[in-house]
Amino acid sequence: MTETIKIHDSVRIYLGAKFGEKEGWYNGIVVRIDPYSDHRSFYWVKLDDEAQKTLNIREISVFNPKYIQKTP
Repeated sequence: MTETIKIHDSVRIYLGAKFGEKEGWYNGIVVRIDPYSDHRSFYWVKLDDEAQKTLNIREISVFNPKYIQKTP
């Protein structure tokens, strides 16, 4: 993660191998940020409609900064 991510930012998140065939990048919007330490936070992302249908979830938290990227 190179840019600062704020609430209401459009992002894409990566879900790894533990999601099986649903592994990949998904789009959403940051709705909440819960600080964990001085250097890391939990980013709560409301997934877009397509991702919600694919994953059958509405929101997900992302902790690892390499799995979240700000999008234009």
